Amino acid sequence: MTDQDEVLERITPNGPRRVFATGSLGVLGALLVWIAATHPPSDIGFAIFLLAIGLGSLWLSWTLWRASGVVLELTREELREEGGRVLARIDEITKVDRGFFAFKPAAGFRLSLTERRSAVYAPGLWWRRGRMVMVGGVTSGAQSKAVADLISIRIAQKRGEL
Repeated sequence: MTDQDEVLERITPNGPRRVFATGSLGVLGALLVWIAATHPPSDIGFAIFLLAIGLGSLWLSWTLWRASGVVLELTREELREEGGRVLARIDEITKVDRGFFAFKPAAGFRLSLTERRSAVYAPGLWWRRGRMVMVGGVTSGAQSKAVADLISIRIAQKRGEL
């Protein structure tokens, strides 16, 4: 008998990608706030715009850092975060797309689901909207490829094709 909760593969966020992504957003935000504070434009609306975009970039940088610190796990039944939040169950997945021209994140893949699910966004790692789950961004390309291939195999096994 097989353990349905056994972790088959993990996707661990890539350290350099994670630092580059959060660092880029953080530097952009700090630069815009600095410009708005030290060389304010004559138009107050543009100054507020610079400040809002700068603060938004700093907030997104922090959010991306926190969200991308989670490891994703593939079990025989689901793709989930290490803490237990489920991205998608294998039974719900109809298609895995990781092709060159696929609409997917960098170093990642796209899952098509049978039913609409609630929208969830973990910047830089994964997000779900409607019948689509995207995984990737700051992930390792090799680990993402392995997980996508294993999901494809699990789908084929469930359908009786293997």
